[in-house]
Amino acid sequence: MAAAGTCGTGTRSTGSVVAAASTNNVTSFQRRGPRASGADSGCSRLVSIAGTRPSVRNGQLLVSTGLPALDQLLGGGLAVGTVLLIEEDKYNIYSPLLFKYFLAEGIVSGHALLVASAKEDPADILQKLPAPLIDDSYKKECDEDVCSHKTESDIKMKIAWRYQLLPKMEAGPVSSSRFGHYYDISKRIPQELIETSKWHGFFLPEKISSTFNAEPCSLTSGYMKLLQFIQNIIYEEGFDGSNPQKKQKNILRIGIQNLGSPLWGDDICCTENSDTSHSLTKFLYILRGLLRSSLSACIITMPTHLIQNKAVIARVTNLSDTVVGLESFIGSEKETNPLYKDYHGLIHIRQIPRLNNLIYDISDVKDLAFKLKKKLFTIEGILSTQELNPHLLQLLYCKWILLPLSHQRLHLPPDLSDTVSRSSKQDLAESAKLLGPGCGMTAGGKKHLDF
Repeated sequence: MAAAGTCGTGTRSTGSVVAAASTNNVTSFQRRGPRASGADSGCSRLVSIAGTRPSVRNGQLLVSTGLPALDQLLGGGLAVGTVLLIEEDKYNIYSPLLFKYFLAEGIVSGHALLVASAKEDPADILQKLPAPLIDDSYKKECDEDVCSHKTESDIKMKIAWRYQLLPKMEAGPVSSSRFGHYYDISKRIPQELIETSKWHGFFLPEKISSTFNAEPCSLTSGYMKLLQFIQNIIYEEGFDGSNPQKKQKNILRIGIQNLGSPLWGDDICCTENSDTSHSLTKFLYILRGLLRSSLSACIITMPTHLIQNKAVIARVTNLSDTVVGLESFIGSEKETNPLYKDYHGLIHIRQIPRLNNLIYDISDVKDLAFKLKKKLFTIEGILSTQELNPHLLQLLYCKWILLPLSHQRLHLPPDLSDTVSRSSKQDLAESAKLLGPGCGMTAGGKKHLDF
């Protein structure tokens, strides 16, 4: 203020020196202070939206998925105007958790919600959302979890330095006004937050009438009704990017549950040559067009393991921006594998979008596993056999040789089972002889095991 006044009078002051330096293309520092009213009227800052932040790589506006570890894997969060496809696990146990995290994050951030389901009433889904953990609450929960596992971790054998090189997938909590939160799945979200939030529900049995006649070669009635509902909400509520909102800007979070299942009137999960195989791809194509021109983000859960035609899965993947698959250990051989005894399943980042950029973020950790604790759902990086120390691999192989035949299949790591040759008992005996009594530590012989 003072500098601006002295410059107007023409006196040789600090402000005039700065002005003269700028005219002579000489850089100088200026004290940061309050600016005069109306001075920045022509270059005002962009209006920030609660619960969002720009991407450091491409400047795209991001929202949190409700799981900070997943945000980190996706390059900072879910980009506004994109579709996140969650490939459901076999028994649909863990994919609903990611769906609820996304909706709960929207309520805490003050975003508008649109919940669509053909199985469960959206009002009931909102009642089952997890409760947010803010700052001190999260620290207390983490301290309790660390104390409960401290004794066990001290006893376990440590695979040394490789675990220290893995990046941290979980960060500290943030306040409710910032980006990303943690949630307690053992508690329900407070009713006050649900009552103050703005949400729209689409329950398919209530929207479809028995007298509805669909045009030939068009979308199924369920998909058509849902698209009309989403379009009306986007246009009427002012989320359309071509018609800016007159009031304060906000984000619309769209959640669609079990899309592609028979509950939506689609038979792609029942037969390979489906008559409505193009209905799902048409729906995703139109939906993505609506999202691109609006301040909205969408999460979709889909039972891709039930889809008979693999070509349909490939088209669905191409029409989605981000694809994350969940693989549960329930009922599989990995459930009894000692390498995965601390986890409940694997998470696969199948596709990350390229937005305003020719490349996309790739996580340093290729093998990711998740586990469901008493109150938290966590994602961690795990070590594959290719990353282990060669001496440790020799120990594992030697241990497998000394085990009875009935236990060998159970304890052999899956990556080794495909590459290790077991041609005859004589070869195994010779390998054990080369290793010597030290079994890797004092291994002798000129030959080495080839893994």
